[in-house]
Amino acid sequence: MPSREFILQQLAEAGAPLDPVELSNNLSITPAEQPFFDRRIAAMAREGDLMINRKGALCLPEKVDSIAGRVLGHKDGFGFLIPDDGSDDLYLGPREMDKVLHGDRALVQQIGLDRRGRREGKVIEVLERGNSRLVGRFYREQGVCTVVAEEKRISQALLIAPDETAGAQTGQVVMVEIIRQPERHVKPIARVLNVLGNYDDPGMEIEIALRKHDLPHEFSAEAEAQGHATPKKVRKQDWKPVDGVERVDLTALPLVTIDGETARDFDDAVYAEKKGKGWRLVVAIADVSHYVQPDDALDQTSFERGNSVYFPRRVIPMLPEALSNGICSLNPEVDRLCMVCDMQVAADGAITKYKFYPAVMHSKARLTYTKVWDMLSNPKGETAAQYKKVLPHVQTLYALFQTFLTARQQRGAIDFETTETEIRFDEQGKIREIVPVVRNDAHRLIEECMLAANVCAANYMLKKKHPVLYRVHEGPNEAKLDKLREYLRSCGLSLPGAEIPTAKDYAQVLEEIKKRPDAELLQTMLLRSLSQAVYTPENAGHFGLSYEAYAHFTSPIRRYPDLLLHRAIKAVLAGKKYKPSHKWEQLGQQCSMTERRADDASRDVLNFLKCYFMRDKVGEEFEGTISAVTSFGLFVQLDHLYVEGLVHVSELGKDYFHYDDRRHEMRGERSGKLYKLTDRLRVKVVRVDMESNKIDFIPVEATPVVVEAPGAPAPAAKPKRSKAPAEAVPAKAVAVTANPAPAGKKRAPPKAATPAAASSKPAAKPSATPLAGKGSAATVAKAPAATPVKDASRQIGKAVKPVAQSNAKPAPAPASQPAQPKTAGKRATVRAVPPVTPVAAAPASGAAKVPRGKAPATAALLQAPAPVAEPARKRKPAAAALTPAAAQPAKVADVPAPRRIGRAPARQVASLLQKPAAEVVKAAPDDAVPPVRRRRGKAGQE
Repeated sequence: MPSREFILQQLAEAGAPLDPVELSNNLSITPAEQPFFDRRIAAMAREGDLMINRKGALCLPEKVDSIAGRVLGHKDGFGFLIPDDGSDDLYLGPREMDKVLHGDRALVQQIGLDRRGRREGKVIEVLERGNSRLVGRFYREQGVCTVVAEEKRISQALLIAPDETAGAQTGQVVMVEIIRQPERHVKPIARVLNVLGNYDDPGMEIEIALRKHDLPHEFSAEAEAQGHATPKKVRKQDWKPVDGVERVDLTALPLVTIDGETARDFDDAVYAEKKGKGWRLVVAIADVSHYVQPDDALDQTSFERGNSVYFPRRVIPMLPEALSNGICSLNPEVDRLCMVCDMQVAADGAITKYKFYPAVMHSKARLTYTKVWDMLSNPKGETAAQYKKVLPHVQTLYALFQTFLTARQQRGAIDFETTETEIRFDEQGKIREIVPVVRNDAHRLIEECMLAANVCAANYMLKKKHPVLYRVHEGPNEAKLDKLREYLRSCGLSLPGAEIPTAKDYAQVLEEIKKRPDAELLQTMLLRSLSQAVYTPENAGHFGLSYEAYAHFTSPIRRYPDLLLHRAIKAVLAGKKYKPSHKWEQLGQQCSMTERRADDASRDVLNFLKCYFMRDKVGEEFEGTISAVTSFGLFVQLDHLYVEGLVHVSELGKDYFHYDDRRHEMRGERSGKLYKLTDRLRVKVVRVDMESNKIDFIPVEATPVVVEAPGAPAPAAKPKRSKAPAEAVPAKAVAVTANPAPAGKKRAPPKAATPAAASSKPAAKPSATPLAGKGSAATVAKAPAATPVKDASRQIGKAVKPVAQSNAKPAPAPASQPAQPKTAGKRATVRAVPPVTPVAAAPASGAAKVPRGKAPATAALLQAPAPVAEPARKRKPAAAALTPAAAQPAKVADVPAPRRIGRAPARQVASLLQKPAAEVVKAAPDDAVPPVRRRRGKAGQE
């Protein structure tokens, strides 16, 4: 059978597309080889090594200028192609995304650059479909049935035939099978396989996550049968040597397991004893490889799952419960098969010798982290008395741990301080609270013992030159390192290590910043500069732990790489070589993928539960910390709730905010307002979207408020209409905000309250009180006596409902000013401003009307301290008589809707004239406002 390279060489030498039959003849493919050859051609086409054109001929992708890759969709309808060769992504517009779905493999041809300068592509051919089944919500509208996928990166709705709905009702969660993939002018078509239930049913979030991320959650019949056939206890025949390797009897050794309170599968047991100046440490790990043989049903299931997945209240195990919680679990007081790493540790924490061997153990106790820490903290307490037989061994383990901790610090391992959370439920299955997981030295004790065994296993395989999957964590790349160094320099710090820093250099910076107030921010920046750990047969060390070689050996019940390592160690002990059914590179890719898949599914479930927990807290305010800064806003984590939400950039204020990805901060262009990681922020919950599992916040400081001068009466109920003159303008300042009148409607003139009506209402307490009036979101808050109006130029264009008046009589007009008659048809402009020196009043006749669309004359704006009232018209309410502010007592008056002078708002005119906006409005004559005219246009518009 010709290799792939030889087939590609033949196509290149042909210089033109070849028919498959012609290629078969050129390569002398026999009839017996033809099915295998066709299968190879199909695989090469699926992986993008070659392409099949419309005539069925075989072509080289590079000859037709096409690029193979994976489609990455976006919820807004566009997408990208992630090329296989690692080159820059290609943008796919919505029209191109109509041909594919997120996850498909396709050949794309570059057609130019989009408006942002990105490479733009056109889909030539779909190589492989990435979706055959989807989970989504069913909808029926006007007889048309559709399913909207829970995977938001699939933006196309799937059409469902009326007879293929399986009885689903609108809004229910369903599992569908795609029977026709999308094309340019054809929507994807699917049929409902089964109805999972309603969206808010208990446990539905887990069912959705399992199917959305394609997590295997049902064992095959063969795997179930093998699990049931597995013996329930260790038999005599299990003690027999395998391939000449005998099992060591450790049943008398006081090994104990230490796990969490809710754990049910116990992978590891530990024991330590003093040996001269050093210690002997025994780490016994469940011997899963004895029961799961290569390529059997359980092995195939383990390969597909890759690892166990842990959800709140539910676990999707890698192995059936008969093994994970039964014969493979190191339960107390029963014999169990195990693989042992037996180590000699020096006084300085260095491992001087180690050996691996299969054994039989008998756990003496099932301990928890809480119990162990209680025993260590209070050796004479009740818990210590309960486990007095194993207490000395636990104390020896703790002494060994302290030695390991010193060695860790000298080695320079990075130790980030992170907070994990636990969701607690009530008896009805509802979330009661979200609490942080408290870590103590008992957690770290077990971690250090496991790290020691893992390092020994990796070094053992390196020494024996046997291939295995290493756990590799590479250091920061050049781009991330440059950003980190620049940020540290801005904070007066530096990262040692020249061009290539080590974990010890990172640890040195972490130690240096411990007492700084911005330590949390700096730690976050250091953490984000690191890459993600992966499984690979090529050893490159573990940067974070500062190990030259590291592998996973201690959790074969829940991790497939650990099971592979056990098999390799057994093969080396027997003088053989373990050859898995897949290549080691493929095994590494599969295990890395399943690990990320499990993390994504767990994150989705946690996000759903947190949204469900917050949905009855809309409108409440919380303190929080900025946990992430992006170009579109800030993510804030709430204190004590450990829930994260988004403050969109549009909610930060009326300004242009610019994102600095190097400093992880956002700064306002005009205001200079700065938001950065770990800043404190008070926010209000305004939206909880259960569909997308997102929570939206707004900063509380952005909420409109009213600042009332001290001594002013509290707002009362909406006053009745009265023809009596309104109260005079107060001398003190009142900054107001409220909702303006709806567009397209005339604003009603403000109602004036009579002194009698005002005096009949007792004044309220001087606390913040919502203003009366439909649709008003304004509130009243007290301010110090010397506090001026807050940003009056911004408040001038906003309306507010009338505020109640005091029972004081209006002050008489000065003798130099004639009495003001009642006004009709023109409402008086009343705006509270700081006391100013009045200017000479212009005669009423001097106020000429401003042509429509033109700004008023400068002289008309600056001369008159107050508008001159006009003669009253019939059947019109009286307006307030205005007098200079300096001559009036401090009283609260009606404040009208925002005035417009010509077509320009008053604050814009004030900006042009370099005058305060409040003063401009006060000085503007009433007839500067043009009459409102109705214009005919589209329905509902004026």
